[in-house]
Amino acid sequence: MEASKRVDTIQPKPKPPWLRMPNPSGRAFFQTKRDLRERHLHTICQSARCPNIGECWNQGNATILIMGDVCTRDCLFCSVPHGQPEPPDPREPDRILELAKILGLSYIVITSVTRDDLHDGGSRHFAAVIRTLKRRLPELLVEVLVPDFSGRPEDIDRVLAAGPDVLNHNLETVRRLYPAINRAATHYDISLAVLRRAARSGSPTKSGLMVGLGETPAELETAMSELVNNGVELLTIGQYLQPTRNHHPVHRYYRPDEFRLLKETALRKGFRAVESGPLVRSSYHAEQMYRHRGGGGVSG
Repeated sequence: MEASKRVDTIQPKPKPPWLRMPNPSGRAFFQTKRDLRERHLHTICQSARCPNIGECWNQGNATILIMGDVCTRDCLFCSVPHGQPEPPDPREPDRILELAKILGLSYIVITSVTRDDLHDGGSRHFAAVIRTLKRRLPELLVEVLVPDFSGRPEDIDRVLAAGPDVLNHNLETVRRLYPAINRAATHYDISLAVLRRAARSGSPTKSGLMVGLGETPAELETAMSELVNNGVELLTIGQYLQPTRNHHPVHRYYRPDEFRLLKETALRKGFRAVESGPLVRSSYHAEQMYRHRGGGGVSG
């Protein structure tokens, strides 16, 4: 599906009670917001309208979105704006370092928009951020949630060589639904290849799945098996929420008990830790997940 061929305008379904969150508030929330704004840093928490922003920012945790907040792809599940981004800012790694120091972080998650406009997909910038943090804050654990770099091994290797503690790349949904979310079907295998290459390098690997897009239980189990077979250790499972009327509609909302069953299934498949819940997102409880891998994780 071409980016210009959007889904029909569909009013998002009313959310069930377990998906209704209060407006974010609290002194720590607004302080984190100020700290980010003063350093001109973007977050996926804001760009992707994460429902956990209040909880995470009140704990001083924010997932940093590098290389701007405009994406070169136009996936039909994502609220990040699509367009022509600005060039990466070479001063950004130092600003992220300053934020990590001020917040006293022990764990940080770095992600990015997809930068198909750059010959290296932004892998050099990713590596610069990781190296800056590791050199100046050696005790800081760094998780990176990377795009697929169009499957180029040299770009994946460049990020891995910088020494992230976790390499995260989201599979997002089942193979059959890739065209429905405006992704080429071939990108499913590209994503698996990214994760396989990271696992073979010895890096702890992580991925995420959304549910509620129209997948079947059998398709979900197949996706889980393919992730495990490609070396993925950590898995997040969360409810897809339709950002606007122009995005892919929600097929259905999963109940909290269904997420518990999905977690049990995933652990049986062989994942070392699983976060599964209606509001779980890629970086939700990321540090706890990393430190408790092998113990089954904590359900969201």
